[in-house]
Amino acid sequence: MGFFAMWDPLYWVVMLATLILSGGASMMVKGAFNRYSKVRASSGVTGAEAAQVMLNKAGISDVQIQRVSGFLSDHYDPRAKVVRLSPEVHDGRSLASLGVACHEVGHAIQHAKKYTPLVWRNAVVPMAGFGSNIGFVLIIISMLLGGASNFFGTSVGLLGLGLFGTIFLFQVINLPVEFDASFRAKRMLPQLGLISGPSEASGVAKVLNAAAMTYVAGAVAALLNLLYWAHRLGLLGGRR
Repeated sequence: MGFFAMWDPLYWVVMLATLILSGGASMMVKGAFNRYSKVRASSGVTGAEAAQVMLNKAGISDVQIQRVSGFLSDHYDPRAKVVRLSPEVHDGRSLASLGVACHEVGHAIQHAKKYTPLVWRNAVVPMAGFGSNIGFVLIIISMLLGGASNFFGTSVGLLGLGLFGTIFLFQVINLPVEFDASFRAKRMLPQLGLISGPSEASGVAKVLNAAAMTYVAGAVAALLNLLYWAHRLGLLGGRR
């Protein structure tokens, strides 16, 4: 078994597929956001104002809204209890701005309600950070030991794959977290009068659905990498 994966044509196929997935998803998000950032919401409120209305409706008073630099750098920080919005989202009055802002508030609501998949995701985060590094090291050690051709190589390889697989586990658990946050935004925006009519609802949905594809792409890419290393070690497909 060759030591360097870079000499394996299959490695480049996996890398190319990963780049296409992540690049395509990123282009979809930017395209949808740029398109609907030009469509003003009929309510005329900013993303920050919409986020505050949604927080108030949910009865959440201990979460702040902050303006941060960066393009689409929007996120919810559960430790600081802060919804951080990029300038375009914080100050924008477009369908894209309201959709993204309220998606992040969706995470704040999940946190307040102890939404189960979010609790699981937060528990997996440190595991994924540790597993991505140590797991890869163990995979390389397993390859040096001969992979699945002997007991020690197989044992170390399985342990490495298990740790490396926590990345995939995180990505899978993250999907319902992100989908639910978008669902909350799509549902509450019209209920609160922040958008009106099927046309505005459709615009918000297209922005949030495009963003969701980045998480799907991340999960697929993580699975492809996991399967590649299982194959490389001889644990999948009978490779030696």
